[in-house]
Amino acid sequence: MASIQDIGLSAAINLMSAFAFLFAFAMLRLQPVNDRVYFPKWYLKGIRGSPTRSRGIMNRFVNLDWTTYVKFLNWMPAALQMPEPELIEHAGLDSAVYIRIYLLGLKMFVPITLLAFGVLVPVNWTGETLENIDDLTFSNVDKLSISNVPPGSPRFWAHITMTYVFTLWTCYTLYMEYKTVAIMRLRHLAAESRRPDQLTVLVRNVPPDPDESVNEHVEHFFCVNHPDHYLCHQVVYNANDLAKLVAQRKAMQNWLTYYENKYERKPTDRPTTKTGYGGFWGTTVDAIDFYTSKMEVLAEKVSAEREKIMNDPKAIMPAAFVSFKSRWGTAVCAQTQQCHNPTIWLTEWAPEPRDVFWDNLAIPYVELSIRRLLTTVALFFLIFCFMIPIAFVQSLANLEGIQKVLPFLKPVIEMKTVKSVIQGFLPGIALKIFLIILPTILMTMSQIEGYTSLSYLDRRSAEKYFWFIIVNVFLGSIITGTAFQQLKSFLEQPPTEIPKTVGVSIPMKATFFITYIMVDGWAGIAAEILRVVPLVVFHLKNTFLVKTEQDRQQAMDPGHLDFATSEPRIQFYFLLGLVYAAVAPILLPFIIVFFAFSYVVFRHQKYESGARYWPDVHRRLIICLIISQLLMMGLLSTKKLAKVTALLLPQPILTFWFNRYCAGRFESAFSKFPLQEAMVKDTLEKATEPNLNLKEYLKDAYVHPVFKGKDFDRPRVVDEEESNPLVPTRRTSQVTSRYNSEASSSNTATPVANKHTGSPGSM
Repeated sequence: MASIQDIGLSAAINLMSAFAFLFAFAMLRLQPVNDRVYFPKWYLKGIRGSPTRSRGIMNRFVNLDWTTYVKFLNWMPAALQMPEPELIEHAGLDSAVYIRIYLLGLKMFVPITLLAFGVLVPVNWTGETLENIDDLTFSNVDKLSISNVPPGSPRFWAHITMTYVFTLWTCYTLYMEYKTVAIMRLRHLAAESRRPDQLTVLVRNVPPDPDESVNEHVEHFFCVNHPDHYLCHQVVYNANDLAKLVAQRKAMQNWLTYYENKYERKPTDRPTTKTGYGGFWGTTVDAIDFYTSKMEVLAEKVSAEREKIMNDPKAIMPAAFVSFKSRWGTAVCAQTQQCHNPTIWLTEWAPEPRDVFWDNLAIPYVELSIRRLLTTVALFFLIFCFMIPIAFVQSLANLEGIQKVLPFLKPVIEMKTVKSVIQGFLPGIALKIFLIILPTILMTMSQIEGYTSLSYLDRRSAEKYFWFIIVNVFLGSIITGTAFQQLKSFLEQPPTEIPKTVGVSIPMKATFFITYIMVDGWAGIAAEILRVVPLVVFHLKNTFLVKTEQDRQQAMDPGHLDFATSEPRIQFYFLLGLVYAAVAPILLPFIIVFFAFSYVVFRHQKYESGARYWPDVHRRLIICLIISQLLMMGLLSTKKLAKVTALLLPQPILTFWFNRYCAGRFESAFSKFPLQEAMVKDTLEKATEPNLNLKEYLKDAYVHPVFKGKDFDRPRVVDEEESNPLVPTRRTSQVTSRYNSEASSSNTATPVANKHTGSPGSM
C-alpha cells in the first residue's frame, strides 16, 4: 500500500518527466528543421514559409539565435492568454471545446476539493477504525478515507450530505457547460464560411431498379421529390482496389525518386537494391531500373482498374452525394424521411470532404448491421479478456509479486527508495505500457463497423475506449487489487466479515489511481505534446522518400487516434474524482491546463466537426456520476447503514432525469441545423454573391481522391437538372400528375411517381 512518501516520489518522477518533455518540446520547436512538425497549421494555411530554404547551411538545421533560447518558455503564457475567439479561428471549434473539458474539470473539482478537505477529511481522520482491524494492510494515507469511519457511526451523515452537494454542483456545471457549448456551436454554424458539406447530403441504400442505373435512379428521385432545390449528385464508386494500387505506385515513385537523387549526387556509383521484400534479400539488381519497371507494371494495373471502375455498373455503389441549391433545401432533405419505407433512401448530412472515410463508402448497407453486431461481440470479449493480463500485471507490480517471481531481488527492493518507486510509480506505468496498443485495436474495430467519416470513427473509438477503461482500469483494478492485497484477510476471516473487508479495501485503492493519473495525465500528456512519432516519421520520410508538398503534409500528420483516446481519458479522471471525493478526499491531481492549450494549438487537425462530440462527453460524464452514486450506496451498505442508504436512491434517478432533460433541451443543436438559420445564410449568400456558380464550386468536392490526380479522368458529376428538369426515363408512367402534362407537351417520358415518391400507383 502506497504511503505519502511513495506518492510524493511518484509525483516527483512524473513532474520531472513532464517538465523534461516540455523542455524538449520548447527546444525542438525552435529548430528550423522541425518547423513543419510543430507549426503545421501555419503551413497548411499558407501563412508560414519554410525557414530551411532562406538561411545558410548551418542555420537550416540549428537555430543559432541565442535570444530565442532565453525566451523559450514564452509560448506557455501566450497559449494560456489566447482568447477563445482567436483560438477558434486558429484551431477550430473542436479544439476550443476540447479545452473547455479541462476547464470544466477545474470548475467542477475546485469547490468539491475545498468541501472535501474542509468537511470530510476531519470526519475521516478522527474515525480511528483502521488501527482496530487485525491483519489489514494500510498506510497513513488511508486514514483520510471513509474506511477509517466506524460502521454505524453518525459521521456518515456528513458523507451522505456531501454526496448530494457534489451531485447538485456537478449537474449545475454540466448544464451550464452544455448550454454554453450549444450556443457556441450554433454561433459557429451561423458564422461559418461556405463549405461543400453545408449543401450536400449522403444518400445510402438506394433501392435497385431493373430499368435504370443508380445514376439515373438517384437523379430522377431527387428531381421529382426535391424539384426546386436539387442541383447535382456524385455517385459513390467502389475504388478501394484502385486506391491500394495508387498507394503502391506512390510508394514505388518515392523509392525511385530516392535512388535517382542518390545517383545524381554520386554519378559514378549506380545504386542497387535487392528484389526481396523491403530490399533486404533476394537478387541484387539496379535500383533505378528495378523501380522503373515496377512503376510501369503498376501504371498498367492502375489504368486497367480505372477502366474497370468507369465501365462496370457493379462498381457503382447504391449511395451518392447529393448537392442542393440552398442550405434550406439541404437541411430539409438531410433531416426528413424520404420514402414510406424507412430502410431505403436514407439521407444524412454529408461529412466535409476531408472528413470522409472513403474505404467504408463501398460497404453494402445490408452488411453494416452484421458488421456492427460482430464488432460488439468482439468488443465484449476484448474487454473481459483483457482483464486477465491486467490482473496479472497488477499482481506483479507490487512488492509481494516481485519478491515471489524474482526472490533474488529482495535485498534491492527492500531499500527505502526502491520500495517507494515500486509502490508509488511501478503500478501506474505498468498499466499504461500495457494499454499502448489498445487505441489502434479500437480504431480498427470502428473501421470494421463501417462508419463513413473520420469524426464518427473517432467518436466511436472514444466510446469503446471509455467503456474499456471503466471496466478494466477502474473496476478491474479495484477488484484485482483488493483480491491480491487482502487475500490473507479473505482466507482467514469468517464469511460474514468479507463484505466489511471489501467496503474497507475499495476506498484504499485511491492511492493507486493517484499514481496512475500522475503517469497518464502528467507525463503522458506532456509526451503527447512532444509529438515524438510525427517528428520521427517526418524526418525519416523527408530524408529518404518525401519529395512533394503533399507528402510533407502527410508526414506531419500524426493521425487522429490521439483525439479519440485523450477525451475519454479525461472523463475517466472525472469518475475517479467523483468516486473518491466522498470516500477518500485525496483528490486526483489534475492535469495542468496549459497542456491542453498546447495540445490543440500545435496538433494537425484532420477535420472540423463543430463540436458534435459534446453530447457524448456529457453522456459519459453522467454515466460516471451515476457509477459514483451506486458505488457510494454499495459502500454504505457494508457499514451497517442499510436503511440510511435508501436516502441515496433518488440520486441516480434524478441524475438520469437530468440527462434526459439536457438531451431534450440541447442535443438537437448537435445533430440538426435549424431551418431559420439555413434560410438566413442562404439569403445573405444570395445578396453578397449573386453570381456564385454552385455547380462549379461543388463539382469536385466529393470525387474520390484517387480520381483527382492529373493522371486520372474524373467520374462524371450528374448536373443535368437545369437544362432538363424532367429527365426522360425508360419506364411508362402509371399515374397522372402535373409532370405528365408538362412532359407530354415536350414529347418526353415522365418518371414513375410511385417509384420515387412512395405513393401507390393506380391499378
